[in-house]
Amino acid sequence: MWEPANEAERLRLEKLERVRARGIEPYPPRVRRTHSIAEAIALFETIEQAHPAAGEQAVETTPLTLCGRLVASRPKGKLTFADIEDGSGRIQVMIRQNAVGEELYEMFNRDIDLFDFVQADGVVFRTKMGEITLRVESFILLSKALTQLPDIKEQRLEDGTIRRYGSFTDPEARHRQRYADLAVNPEVRDVFRARAKTISALRRFMDEAGFLEVETPILQPIYGGAAARPFVTHHNALDHDMYLRISFELYLKRLLVGMYDAVYEIGRDFRNEGVSRKHNPEFTQLEFYKAYIDYNGVMDLTERMLGYTAEAVTGSTIVRFQGHEVNLAPPWRRISMHEAILEYAGIDYAAHPDTADLYRAIRAKGYEANPDHKWGELVGDLLDVVEPNLIQPTFITDYPIDISPLAKKKPGDPRHVERFEFFIAGLEMGNAFTELNDPLDQEARFIEMGRLYGTDSEEAHPVDEDYLRAMRYGMPPNGGFGMGIDRLVMLLTDQPNIREVLLFPALRIRDGD
Repeated sequence: MWEPANEAERLRLEKLERVRARGIEPYPPRVRRTHSIAEAIALFETIEQAHPAAGEQAVETTPLTLCGRLVASRPKGKLTFADIEDGSGRIQVMIRQNAVGEELYEMFNRDIDLFDFVQADGVVFRTKMGEITLRVESFILLSKALTQLPDIKEQRLEDGTIRRYGSFTDPEARHRQRYADLAVNPEVRDVFRARAKTISALRRFMDEAGFLEVETPILQPIYGGAAARPFVTHHNALDHDMYLRISFELYLKRLLVGMYDAVYEIGRDFRNEGVSRKHNPEFTQLEFYKAYIDYNGVMDLTERMLGYTAEAVTGSTIVRFQGHEVNLAPPWRRISMHEAILEYAGIDYAAHPDTADLYRAIRAKGYEANPDHKWGELVGDLLDVVEPNLIQPTFITDYPIDISPLAKKKPGDPRHVERFEFFIAGLEMGNAFTELNDPLDQEARFIEMGRLYGTDSEEAHPVDEDYLRAMRYGMPPNGGFGMGIDRLVMLLTDQPNIREVLLFPALRIRDGD
């Protein structure tokens, strides 16, 4: 049974008991609400505009009922001004003892605490100070808060605006108690509204571009489609191990075999890897595959899609991220990996076709390098030097074949494939290919990957025999794309850490959690 942890909680529990002693249920089963706060304010402003010649305080709404959390209270004898807030906004309420009765008025000031939820009936008018206000005729308690939310100091300025300070700012506490974070930090709520708008805009773009939204399995008998370590679980009814998907890719491309020309999915992927400001093991991904285009066509779609999404979410294709002004409008810069590494790292990796030779060249430049990495991995590692320089949207194209097992070879270049990643504001945002549709080449790639990389390597890619069988039925030439939506939301909301755009990020379990 819950016990109060401190004096403040003990006092709130006493107030709860006093309310019940009055015969009032502090958690009633029914609520009556006629308008959200935003709707009530809009209604009053409409009425006010329709009566421009009315005298001061002469305009008011018909009776309506609002609900919300009590976030401020200013008692003055037999009159109390307070603020209530719901998901749409905040409004001042005015409670007079002679309007609600002495008993209820006393209960409001004695037993109703900040952060309790209340229902208030009354009319909306404008005070002499010019503030839109609900004149309360009756109220009821909807939910008694037994634990006080983090203390937020507020100052009401002369123009009626609210200045907030002393906010709930400790990142660790905020991420562990996101519900409290959202309750007291409206700017955090705005981030997740922007996230929802981002996903809606992406979906709208894909639908209007002729793609079909589909759903593919989260639990898969064979993981694939990316270079990542999976989470493993056991399916009791089928009595075999399953993997949480690391990508949608192989299932979406099966649908191209099944005669859908363009498909996409927005959903969760799971990669059993480390966490950082850019990585969370559970993340939201958009993947799409479209027949009869190559990676150039995918680049065209990508830059149009992100420009469209930025405008839908922020009102502009120009966004500001961590001090940088970034223009997402097409066209974007396109540069090969070879050119980018030569420009920013000063290494011509094509002049070092041997793994050991490339390793020595990297170390000679003073860069870190893993001596166990294969040639393609060493090339890929050099992107860490390039990435911070890519502030404006940039496509890096043409990757080594041995780190791109699902992409089509670049004609006339046996060591590279038609693959790109795109970078914005120093962040790697997505990955795409001219997809490999030759089943024999794909099988040989799987076998070669198995030879090059051990089973404990993240670059290892298990052979999916059913996927190869699907390819043998004939897969149309196509371009594919994958993008982490969380990083896009970081960009559009100017958040430097992925945890700030995840409602409930993965955290280490602590005692008491």
